[in-house]
Amino acid sequence: MAPQRRGAPKAPEGSGAAERRRPSSTKSVRAPWEVPRKWLRTAIPGACAVLAGLLLWGSLRGDGGVTEVLAHRGEMLPGRFIEVPCSEDYDSHRRFEGCSPRKCGRGITDTVITRDEAQRIRSIAEKGLSLGGSDGGASVLDLHSGALSVGKRFVNLYRYFGDKIQTVFSEEDFQLYRDVRQRVQLTIAQAFGISVSSLYLTKPTFFSRINSTQARTAHDEYWHAHVDKVTYGSFDYTSLLYLSDYLDDFGGGRFVFMEEGANKTVEPRAGRVSFFTSGSENLHRVEKVHWGTRYAVTIAFTCNPDHGIADPVFT
Repeated sequence: MAPQRRGAPKAPEGSGAAERRRPSSTKSVRAPWEVPRKWLRTAIPGACAVLAGLLLWGSLRGDGGVTEVLAHRGEMLPGRFIEVPCSEDYDSHRRFEGCSPRKCGRGITDTVITRDEAQRIRSIAEKGLSLGGSDGGASVLDLHSGALSVGKRFVNLYRYFGDKIQTVFSEEDFQLYRDVRQRVQLTIAQAFGISVSSLYLTKPTFFSRINSTQARTAHDEYWHAHVDKVTYGSFDYTSLLYLSDYLDDFGGGRFVFMEEGANKTVEPRAGRVSFFTSGSENLHRVEKVHWGTRYAVTIAFTCNPDHGIADPVFT
């Protein structure tokens, strides 16, 4: 929080002698600080317009001084890729030739997953999260490990709900989930020039539901800047599939790549896939959601087969 500024000291009051030197004439005298009313009628609306413009500019900049939008919600992007220099984060981990990042960057595409498929994937998240949900603003559903936010904790939904799961999800749900994962994996492999077979799904891969409810635990504080490779050492490539629309379904909640003096933002759009190398070349955060509900699924990949996980299976 910025320190509060003290008000400027008051000017000294006029002395009694000065009061006595006032003219005794009754003629109206305009003091030098009095402003003609006609000028006020012109200046005040102009000042209000300037103030309104400044407020709008400030709101468009968003949290953290965002200055450039990489992908607007109204755009339909066949593919956009921005290459950035790789960080040294990967040097402290075992390298896998032909997979570990040598080419780093970030990409966005709206043509890998259709909006209809995004809606169907979102329904999987909604069904699963209907069984629980965080007391704070961020809820998680992990179909791989079974982790589900419930109140201020996590439970294993497969053990906690048992056979009830059979009535919540279907084999078609899990098949669609696997198919979407495979297409995202192929997109990443093609963008970075690596073999799709060298990538392995890794944990955590999960659905997220975020709203404006006040955080109750540290798990609800999703808005802090972080590096995926530092948080999860297994991550080499991170992707997000957005399942709701910025400004239609929620306000705030944009994805922000943190860059000194020129943050870059991605505006979520149902079916949009954002992907990037997981090192500190892609330090990022999510803006706080101010209203509505934001749905997404994070799908992470590793080059290390020892850190790979299997697709969820409906049994």
